[in-house]
Amino acid sequence: MAGVSVAHPTADVADSAVIGEGSKVWHYAQVREGARLGRNCIIGRGAYIGTGVELGDNCKVQNYALVYEPAKLGNGVFIGPAVVLTNDHFPRAINGDGSLKSAHDWEPVGVTIHEGASIGASATCVAPVTIGRWALVGSGAVVVKDVPDFALVVGSPARRVGWVGKAGVPLESAPNDEWICPQTGERYLETNGALKEADS
Repeated sequence: MAGVSVAHPTADVADSAVIGEGSKVWHYAQVREGARLGRNCIIGRGAYIGTGVELGDNCKVQNYALVYEPAKLGNGVFIGPAVVLTNDHFPRAINGDGSLKSAHDWEPVGVTIHEGASIGASATCVAPVTIGRWALVGSGAVVVKDVPDFALVVGSPARRVGWVGKAGVPLESAPNDEWICPQTGERYLETNGALKEADS
């Protein structure tokens, strides 16, 4: 472990984990072998970061969130309290013959979350799914299919109910398939069910 500005004495951080400069790992959090955290990340109380999980810079993983391998998080991703990122298509404790499953009896699948996206408290992302840039998953949602960039999704199963901008505020509809952020004035353009910044 190198470059940690704060690692609470109760945290369990594997020697082979790579922790970026300025990152903080708080009470009773666990960061497993080979995990890679970028700069200025915050890992909250009781959170779990699985073996080989990758986090970009400036990520926040809130208290008691479970980020199972092989999840990959881009820069600036927010993981709310008690969020779960799963990693198994068909979970079982035992094989058909009753023997206990081992690491060799299944193949982990991961959740990928792109830059700036936020996952609300107690949401579950069922691997394999991809959460797009700057998307917002509402609290308690169950995500079972990919989420587009800038999408606001809620419910179980999660469905898109609107769009959000980089500020995280729901966008307001404007003429000609445009959407406007009421907080920043930034403009977005919707084309064929996808949203992008109007000036991109």
